[in-house]
Amino acid sequence: MRLQGACHCGAVRFSVDSPHPYPYQRCYCSICRKTAGGGGYAINLSGRAETLRVEGSEHKGVYHAVIDGEPSPGERHFCRHCAAALWVYDPRWPTLVHPFASAIDSELPTPPERVHLLLDAKPSWVEVEAREHDQCFAGYPEESIAEWHRRLGLEEDES
Repeated sequence: MRLQGACHCGAVRFSVDSPHPYPYQRCYCSICRKTAGGGGYAINLSGRAETLRVEGSEHKGVYHAVIDGEPSPGERHFCRHCAAALWVYDPRWPTLVHPFASAIDSELPTPPERVHLLLDAKPSWVEVEAREHDQCFAGYPEESIAEWHRRLGLEEDES
């Protein structure tokens, strides 16, 4: 599925092909919560990095979060004008890019279940709205975004 996205002010626009377009994963880590906002979590999608096209990249900034006292190689891209979180790219997984669902303008499919992760980092004021078939994890689940889509028969055709 081709995803179209932009920041709030429209200075940065992007598109990316995603075989895993269901916004199912809610991350409650302090980095996602503080940089992407939302209900105490952020929703990351998965896309093929080689298909990422960006207009207005001169308006984009990159933040490297500090994890355990060290700067992460992961790049959190955002608009320098409106501060909207756009996507995460990590050179350790060079074929992937993870746009934030909040930056996507395309109609996204509704997931049949959700995964709530890094709940150990969740502040007490955040309520986890887990449904009957949702999965909850204190840390990271073993199942990847691709494996989750595959297990539920939701993976887009890659041809």
